[in-house]
Amino acid sequence: MKTTYLKKKLGILGGGQLGKMLMNVTRKWSIETYILDPNPDCPASNCCDFFFKGDFNNYQDVYNFGKKVDIITIEIEHVNVEALYKLEKEGVDVYPSPSNIELIQNKGVQKDFFKKNKIPTSNYKRFDNKKVLSKYISKIESGYPFIWKSETMGYDGKGVKLVQSLSDLDEINENSCIIEDVVEIKHELSVLVARNNSGESKSFPVLEMEFNQKSNQVEYVILPSRIPEKIKLKSLKIADLVSKSLNHVGLIAVELFCTHNDDVLVNEIAPRVHNSGHLTIESCITSQFEQHIRAIYNLSLGNVNQILPSVMVNLVGENNHIGEAFYRNIDKAFDLDGVYPHLYGKKITKPYRKMGHITIMDKKLEKAISKARILKNTIKIISIK
Repeated sequence: MKTTYLKKKLGILGGGQLGKMLMNVTRKWSIETYILDPNPDCPASNCCDFFFKGDFNNYQDVYNFGKKVDIITIEIEHVNVEALYKLEKEGVDVYPSPSNIELIQNKGVQKDFFKKNKIPTSNYKRFDNKKVLSKYISKIESGYPFIWKSETMGYDGKGVKLVQSLSDLDEINENSCIIEDVVEIKHELSVLVARNNSGESKSFPVLEMEFNQKSNQVEYVILPSRIPEKIKLKSLKIADLVSKSLNHVGLIAVELFCTHNDDVLVNEIAPRVHNSGHLTIESCITSQFEQHIRAIYNLSLGNVNQILPSVMVNLVGENNHIGEAFYRNIDKAFDLDGVYPHLYGKKITKPYRKMGHITIMDKKLEKAISKARILKNTIKIISIK
């Protein structure tokens, strides 16, 4: 191991649960770690070596923070790119690159990137604002249904809506946006690809995702995915094309749709550790978090083989509950074998806010899925009245 690389100070923009789980790796390897986040009680605040309260969207906050470290990475895309460009010019290593972050921040630019690089994706159109979109819709006779997405600041199911009539446009914001064809989805998949500065690249096994239809959030992640081998190979090939086209360093998540015709289309990409990969902590020889640190420190990438069939279930705040969080029946998770709870340490719960996850491992995938569904229905994150 190139131990001199590990002496480089690491700065992370964002101190949420992803930052907290990255800390499990940095602490293991004694990497000096700095966090920038507006919330001093964020999940990663008590795990890092140095915490700085600040806005990762603010140029001066990001620039001043970046001057303290040797390497910067992110756990959220909504950061100030101009400051990162400046820091990169001044010798700070920024992974993912500011240009890739800027591309990811705008869903319309993302889609244009897919089209330019012959990466399969759904048909789409871009609009400068809601008024232009409404004018376009009023001129076409039969354009419904379609998927509306805000070009910027969408995440965790926010900024996305199925539009089935003109009245649905009343519920969308005024921002620039894209509309996409509705895809008849058979499977929703994710591929995590890691690449280091030496050009070494490795992809984790294809992950299968099940979504909550109300919140449009991932509810379950399943590994191994229950899809034909040809779909797995096609998914891995497309994810590798995305990775090579971006020439990224670090981990990237490529979210995919498999249609009823067995076409595989890229939905969106995230140039960071990702919710779909949390189960790799227990289920793979190398976790996505360790792989990301290996990649940005230009170390050899780890073995991505799966240890046992696994399922991850997201724990989110119950609807109509806002306030101090209480994990009702969390003790039930400890009654089952092969169950690994992760609680993020967020003090306040809100409807559908990600508060934790549980990974379930079993020699038989069906048993792991059954345990996951039992726990999902048993454990409820509510507010203390």
